[in-house]
Order: sequence, then C-alpha cells, then structure tokens
Amino acid sequence: MCGDLRRATRARPIPPGGSVKNRHARIGGAAALAAAGLVATTLAAVPANALPGAPAGPAGPAQAAAPHTGALAATLAQRLGSSTAGSYLKGGKLVVTVTDATSAAAVRAAGAEPQTVARSGSDLAKVMAALKRDATVPGTAWAVDPKTDQVVLSMDKTVTGAKLAKVKAAAARQGAAVRTKRVGGRFRLFTAGGDPIYTGSARCSLGFNVKSGGSYYFLTAGHCTEAGSTWYADAGHAQLLGQNAGSSFPGNDYGIVKYASTPADTQGVVTVNGDSVDITGAKSAVVGETVTRSGSTSGVHDGQVTALNQTVNYQEGSVSGLIQTTVCAEPGDSGGPLFDGSSAVGLTSGGSGDCSSGGTTFFQPVTEALSAFGVSIY
Repeated sequence: MCGDLRRATRARPIPPGGSVKNRHARIGGAAALAAAGLVATTLAAVPANALPGAPAGPAGPAQAAAPHTGALAATLAQRLGSSTAGSYLKGGKLVVTVTDATSAAAVRAAGAEPQTVARSGSDLAKVMAALKRDATVPGTAWAVDPKTDQVVLSMDKTVTGAKLAKVKAAAARQGAAVRTKRVGGRFRLFTAGGDPIYTGSARCSLGFNVKSGGSYYFLTAGHCTEAGSTWYADAGHAQLLGQNAGSSFPGNDYGIVKYASTPADTQGVVTVNGDSVDITGAKSAVVGETVTRSGSTSGVHDGQVTALNQTVNYQEGSVSGLIQTTVCAEPGDSGGPLFDGSSAVGLTSGGSGDCSSGGTTFFQPVTEALSAFGVSIY
C-alpha cells in the first residue's frame, strides 16, 4: 500500500472539483525543461526522432478506425449481448460476429458486416472462465480472437515443466475453442527506475491529462501508482508533479495523480515526429485498428489492435479487460498513452519483447479509467 491508497479492483472516484490535461511533450532530457514547463506540458515523452527508428507494423494496409467505429462496435456488442463473440476491422469495414439470422440483420441495419460463427460470446466466456480456473499461472494470457471465433491462450517462456503441463491440459479440455501459442520473452510490467516521471525508485510514463471541475490530473498505469504516492519530473525529486488521487491494480491497471499546481498550458497536444496532434476525446479500441503508443523509454511506435478483453497473469497479479496490440514497448513506458488520431485509447500496462525484436503489449482501456475516476480528457 502506498500512502493512503489501497490496492483495489475498483478505483476510488475523485470528488467533484478535479481536473487534468493531455499534452504529450517531446522530452530529450528532464533536466533541460523547467519544472513549470513539465507540469504544464508533460503527458508522455515523445521524442521527435523516435518514429524513423521504429519497427514497421504488421504487413498489410493500415486501418485507422473512424472516430465512430469504436462507438458502433460497443453499441452493437451491447445490443447483441451473448450472441456476438466480438468484432474487428476488415478493409476499413466493421465486421461483427453473430450466431443467428436476426442478429445478422441488426448488424447490417447498423451499417456493419455480419459474420456467422459457431461459438457465441457466451460460449467463449465460459471457456475463458474455465481457463481462469484451470490455467491461471504467471506467464499466461488469453482473449477472444473474433476472426477465428476462438480463445487464444498465450504462454511466455517462463511457463515450463509442471506449469506448462497444467496449462496445456486446461486448453485441451476446451477442444477447438482454444488455440495456444508461445510468445518470446516473458510477460512483465513495463516499469523501470529512471526518467521522466518518478516516484521512489520507479520510473513510468505520463498517460493523458484529464480534468474534473477546476482541478487537474494525469492518468498513468495502476502498477505505477501502487509503487509510490508522490511524483516528480526529475530523478533527483526536485521538480514536484503531484500526489496520487486514486489507484487500481491488480484487477485493473490505472491510476491518477493530481497536479500540485495548476498547469500553465491547458491544451491537449501529442507531438509526433514534429507534428502536433490534439487529443480531443477518448474511444474504445477495435480489433484490426492501427494505433500509436508513446513512452519515455522507447518513444513513438505504431501497431495494430489484435484482441480486446485480454486477461494477463503477471508475476505481480492478474489484470483483465486489457487491449492486446502488436505495438512494442520497454521498461519505463508503463502508463504511457495509446491513441488513434485525436482519440485517447489506452494506457500502457505490460507485455513481452522490446522495440528491437518486437513483441506484444497490453493496454488498460482509457475509457474505463475515465469512468472510474469521473474525469474527462480536454
């Protein structure tokens, strides 16, 4: 427990009267920036030269989701309930899985494309519940793949011996409903000691600036806010940023920090390769969508959303409801922002690999954090 915060699966909401902003500032070194400037402009470090060295994303055309696509996917998921196993983008079109003709007609009427599948969302939810019961060991992760109508069970390199036998047996009991795969490296939280936002010996990245009433905050990862309660812009802890106002990890992975003073610049901007992008709102992710991540260690990288509602079993605890992507990340990138154009999408949680060899990275959906804390992006 850090300060007066307690680990919880639900975050403690902020009382009315709080607020935060979202500006991604280019940071070549914290020492080069004045404390007031960091408080006013920091969101996540986005070096101007990061993109040229970033590994290319998955083969195929980029599919940036239109601002309304995530909302449409969420609306259809709520309307269809257990008859859908999810949705994804295909050639810029939203494809929604269904199990009956009535649901297919509803999808067409909404302007999306139905795909009839054998297993419903309810069927696959039961499969994931069985995996939670039988395969919850550190180094495993699972989520629904709507394209194949299966649950994908991933295992990192630490799952060996008796643990591997246990996980494989659990998967086999589910038959063709589960597809297993190995991933390189190990699933870990992307926290490190260093720069640019610090608490104790931990370094993370600032996510999105948000607000509630007249107070200002920033979002970051919950495993970061569990590591300490006071945040600074420098390793020497001379430039105070603020104090924790809420934290949720494990279960979720989001936290919020209240700025110690009102930021001088309230415009929400992300600087990517020299161009400024206004972050004007938040949206839900869609499988197949192309997204961008910024972090204080590895800079800016692109990739695609590959799964939603991901469960990941870290050594430190299990987190559910995450976004899985092909975007790389490294220690120190935790809490950094995931976005698509002008829309906030997620907060960096953890994953495997690095930005030299690539890997899988998981993100906390930002919409859940906004709702939990009662704040909004501005």
